Amino acid sequence: MTDNHPIRRLAALSLIAVATLAFSSACTGDDEAPAGNAAQAAAGGPQPKNIEAAKSAAQTVFDRFAGGDFAGAWDMYTAAGKAAITKDDYVKLNQACSRKGLAIQLTSARMEGADRAVVIAKQLVAAQSYTMVYEGDAWKLEPAKEGLALYKQGAAKAIAAQKKAGTCANQ
Repeated sequence: MTDNHPIRRLAALSLIAVATLAFSSACTGDDEAPAGNAAQAAAGGPQPKNIEAAKSAAQTVFDRFAGGDFAGAWDMYTAAGKAAITKDDYVKLNQACSRKGLAIQLTSARMEGADRAVVIAKQLVAAQSYTMVYEGDAWKLEPAKEGLALYKQGAAKAIAAQKKAGTCANQ
């Protein structure tokens, strides 16, 4: 019998098919189900009031912003942040002036009471603190007072103000 005998080829093909099926079924299991805090959020349940949940929410906001998903970042603002600027104006302002594509990394965090967390994030070499507030069963980003004042101007005036100050990244 030669190495290319039809029965050996059939056996080899069967082994390959079984291995492929086993591998593909292992890889397509329930990997799409979110874990931890993400699972609770996806299920509509409240996020935990702890530092890990606050850090996770903060990193999500930073990822959305850095990725250019400004509407998604706005969705994670506090009620006061949303009241200061419409979603459309927030998107226009950030499309015009933000530094997109640069990762924002959470470097540390601490709780400040039961429903506030202060997180420190770094983009390039600059670090800044942000406040996360537990509002409506979820952690939300509270814009800084300077941001709120800028947002209240509306997109056109805010863009002009940032350009005048030299803080608009896309000048």
